[in-house]
Amino acid sequence: MIPRYSFSSKHTRRARDKNATESKEKYPALLQQIIRDSDIIMEVLDARFPEETRNIEIEQEIQKKGKRIIYVLNKSDLLTKRVQSNLTPILYLSSKERSGSKKLRAQIKMLARNVVKPVERGKITVGVIGYPNTGKSSLINFLIGKKSAGTGPDAGFTKGVQKLKLTKGLVLLDSPGVIPAKEYSHTDMTAVSKHAKVNARSSTQVKDPAIVVSEIMKDYAKILEEHYKIDAKGDGEVLIEELGKRRGYLKKGGEINEDKTARLILSDWQEGKIKI
Repeated sequence: MIPRYSFSSKHTRRARDKNATESKEKYPALLQQIIRDSDIIMEVLDARFPEETRNIEIEQEIQKKGKRIIYVLNKSDLLTKRVQSNLTPILYLSSKERSGSKKLRAQIKMLARNVVKPVERGKITVGVIGYPNTGKSSLINFLIGKKSAGTGPDAGFTKGVQKLKLTKGLVLLDSPGVIPAKEYSHTDMTAVSKHAKVNARSSTQVKDPAIVVSEIMKDYAKILEEHYKIDAKGDGEVLIEELGKRRGYLKKGGEINEDKTARLILSDWQEGKIKI
């Protein structure tokens, strides 16, 4: 989970940098714990952006340890068509529409049968990892059949990791959403834009939402233009300007409130109101 920051003073910037440093140190350690304490790893990806929401660094660590990964493309209800991917095994799931859980359970059980020496005697442990806001907790609650993720951490585990029972012989380890260490930045607009695009950084946390909208427009101009019924000629600035006029998002003097309009677009995008 990424903390919210204010950019209004030197004090808050120092606090932001301190918290960012602590998070970079803390969360990779949690992921290492998940890898160590799991027999199988389930990486939850956003079905719209499977490649962008992969943590390649962690996948390499998992492979070094000789452990299997299940790739789960969550939020598949936000797709108009399935994306092409070479990942395997890969499963599409929608916690919102409650589809795909049977196939996922079957895949977990199949891989579990091949685990010779489980980390915990008598149980197979499945670690759940992923970017912030890929829907890990919703997926876990869907699999378990009740609201379990989000409760206090299991005794003996680092704060932030939860141990949850799936079946008699299967347990899940839930973890906080983590951005890869090499991408962790509050100033690199390429990284910030990517994280906002995939909802790893919310619309309220982005300093320059207009830049993010322009980045999204590079790949999804037609989709955004059709959604808002605005012919922006693929230009993010034009989309913001025209939508701001339509919504009456004006500053004093009749100027378009670009920040407010861009945040609206980004919020619609992150909430899945705009399907791709």
